[in-house]
Amino acid sequence: MRNGEKIIDRLEFIEDTKGNSGDKGVLVITNLRAIWHSMTFARVSLSIGYNCIQDISTRIVNSRLKGITEAIYIQAKYNALRYEFVFTNLIPGNTRHFTSFIGVFKAYNSSRLYRELKLRGAILKNGHLRLLMFEKMYSTVNGVWNLSSEQGNLGAFIVTNIRLVWFAESNETFNISLPYIHINSIKIRESKFGEVLVIETNGYSGGFTLGFRIDPKDRLRTITKELSSLFRIHAQLPEFGVHFVNVDEVDNNEPIQIQPTISNDYDEFEDENTIGVSNTLAAYSVSKTGKEDGLPHYDSSLGLAVETLPEGYTIASLWEVIPNTKREQ
Repeated sequence: MRNGEKIIDRLEFIEDTKGNSGDKGVLVITNLRAIWHSMTFARVSLSIGYNCIQDISTRIVNSRLKGITEAIYIQAKYNALRYEFVFTNLIPGNTRHFTSFIGVFKAYNSSRLYRELKLRGAILKNGHLRLLMFEKMYSTVNGVWNLSSEQGNLGAFIVTNIRLVWFAESNETFNISLPYIHINSIKIRESKFGEVLVIETNGYSGGFTLGFRIDPKDRLRTITKELSSLFRIHAQLPEFGVHFVNVDEVDNNEPIQIQPTISNDYDEFEDENTIGVSNTLAAYSVSKTGKEDGLPHYDSSLGLAVETLPEGYTIASLWEVIPNTKREQ
């Protein structure tokens, strides 16, 4: 798990009906994603980031373990491919996976300002920042020139514990909201405008380089030091803005004690060719192939007519139980 990620709920006896039908598992819901893993083999697992999810609903399915029942149905999209996931709660009458999953997903969607760079947003009112929940304003810095244009635009910084906001004095709708989680570096550089504050963002927000001029130089260094300190603190424990109160916590007026089941040391970004991730995802893919669905064609390796596969998949890869790299060893 990454810094700032928190487990919100943990549900046992959940079946991954789409990809691992008949296998009992555990569904772990965090503030950033949902993780399912088999109770028999923890290595058999699935991680779905909320940013990939397009819709969550319920659907009547035929579970191998529970029969005809209502399950949670998730539609997702990643790298232009569409996927669907179905999770069934095997405990009779238990609908907690509905309330927890859907509730956390709604909280994620309604808190994007914590995690996304925003340009020209309605984030100010009469020069005052509309503070987010758990956001604290530390300082306001006037006389900050935004060097995005040749002549520059005079404005002000608002520094908080979550983001850096700049807005133009002449038009507060000309603004930028930059969460610290999107910053790669904060430094002072020489430019044609003299010494300026340069902030580089990461690739997730477009890889921008933002320049600001602040006079005098002592003031520039003081503000740069403050921003660098807040950036380092936030990187250690980011605030993603996703908060959800479980129904059981409200009823009992006590927080639920959830035992973490995911090791912080586990490398989740292993090479796809090593663990066969792309092959596994074929079970969840519902992407169109560009041809008529269900139209069969002859496969010489099998000697049979088979349905057209999604782009990027082959018959050989779908039949692999042990990936090539390990088989060669």
